[in-house]
Amino acid sequence: MLDMGFLPAIRRIVGALPRTRQTMCYSATLDANVREIVRDYVRNPVRVEIGQTSHPCEQVELRAITVMQDQKLGLLDQMLREETGTFLVFSRTKHGADRIAKKLERLGHDVDVIHGDRSQSQRTAALKGFSSGKHRVLVATDVAARGIDVQDIAHVVNYDLPNGSDDFVHRIGRTGRAGASGVATTFVMPQERSDARKMERELKVKFDWREADKNLEKEERNKPLDLKSAPVTDLLALETRAWRAGDGTAQAPAGNAGATPYRSNGGGFRSRSGGSGGRSAGGRGPGGSGRGRSSSSRPGASRSGPARRGQ
Repeated sequence: MLDMGFLPAIRRIVGALPRTRQTMCYSATLDANVREIVRDYVRNPVRVEIGQTSHPCEQVELRAITVMQDQKLGLLDQMLREETGTFLVFSRTKHGADRIAKKLERLGHDVDVIHGDRSQSQRTAALKGFSSGKHRVLVATDVAARGIDVQDIAHVVNYDLPNGSDDFVHRIGRTGRAGASGVATTFVMPQERSDARKMERELKVKFDWREADKNLEKEERNKPLDLKSAPVTDLLALETRAWRAGDGTAQAPAGNAGATPYRSNGGGFRSRSGGSGGRSAGGRGPGGSGRGRSSSSRPGASRSGPARRGQ
């Protein structure tokens, strides 16, 4: 918890503890930065190391599946339908975790989500529902990768590639605990293959590399809006400004094809001509507040030629 932004809270807790005490710190990994912080809270420490730190558990089968971004959801749905057991799915972002959970729910899966934007009561309820079997799938960010012990998690899925080797170790450490076996699957996009290979070298492990089915259903993430059939509310969400004729909002003059509307400082709209002519907003309309403006910045400039002196 020391490297995830909880240090101020830990300092307050330690400040409330008795000075004479025994302090024990547990971690799957212990890098140099964290060791420096730990020294502030312990005296004459003894380090007990079991197994290898910064190394995945040998009881966990490591898979890496090459898949396109828009087929990740289809691949996860396929795994959920073909394999048994509970799934802990890791997303890189909170928004991504929410999106994955909602889409899995629409596909008929029992799912909950846990991340930093959820309240403590929501996190506790999600974790309880997952550990009790109420929800088969828990989608989470790295907030669930450390310090959480849920027994009998069959699968850990890295929906997004972790940021580093330590994050990878913490994530897949949620399965294969206390001598049990588990499966950890990492989705790797083609452009991320070198990063995954680097992780293999750093951790001295070998992934079971596989290719995703090319015929998996593709997720439509940025589908264009059909303006003819879209609800009025959707159109208003795209453009909240409205063209209102006769209330001081000037329209493009007749014959000025291709004019592009843009807003002036006066609050109305002016047209920007695509030809060699100047900019024009017309005069003050009924009830309007925008003032007309000629193409020259000098008062009295003529449209047809340079302004004459004395005018």
